[in-house]
Amino acid sequence: MAQKNAYDRMMSRYDDVLTGRKWWSWLYMHWLWGVDDNEIARKVLSFIPDDFEGKILDVPVGTMVFTHAKYQRMTNAEIVGLDYSEEMIRFASLRKKSDELHNLTLVRGDVGDMPFEDGCFDCVLTMNGIHAFPDKEKAFAEIFRVLKPSGRLCGCFYVEGERGVGDWFVRNVLNRRGYFVPPHYTLSEVEKKLRSLFGENVQLSNNRSICLFRCVKSK
Repeated sequence: MAQKNAYDRMMSRYDDVLTGRKWWSWLYMHWLWGVDDNEIARKVLSFIPDDFEGKILDVPVGTMVFTHAKYQRMTNAEIVGLDYSEEMIRFASLRKKSDELHNLTLVRGDVGDMPFEDGCFDCVLTMNGIHAFPDKEKAFAEIFRVLKPSGRLCGCFYVEGERGVGDWFVRNVLNRRGYFVPPHYTLSEVEKKLRSLFGENVQLSNNRSICLFRCVKSK
């Protein structure tokens, strides 16, 4: 019980940063980034209907602070959550148990070398992860590989060049502490990368330093 309570407290602090529910995390989100991560998450998750039927990969799954309520509604989907961090898998496991997400399977693994067959997912969701992947090109290649023809990719992540104060913080704090891993894409580089994989089936926008996208793989 003591260990579970410790994990609960750690997960709560992590979630506080992402959701801005404390005064200090609200300042971090709104002053530094100028965005509301809750609204961005709602926008990205709206790309996937609640009645979606098929197999979904969520990478990195993280603590599921933004996704767990969505997954409770997605009773027709088979969901696989992958994360390299053992700590995130532990956090996600706690949330899976508390929310009784019986259609969710958690896997510890590397997005650059995923233990899945080619074309086995109908949808891939990647929220706030690509800026932390060491080999972003390999990650995109693996995501494309495991996606079925006509499958969709949805997500969001940090791009440089859109907000000076955010870029400074990334260079001097987040990169140095290992939370983000350079080099980082610019918005135009993201568009070029996505179009090299998905052709014209790309919708891309940004809210300051955060890009949002949805793509469909050709048949």
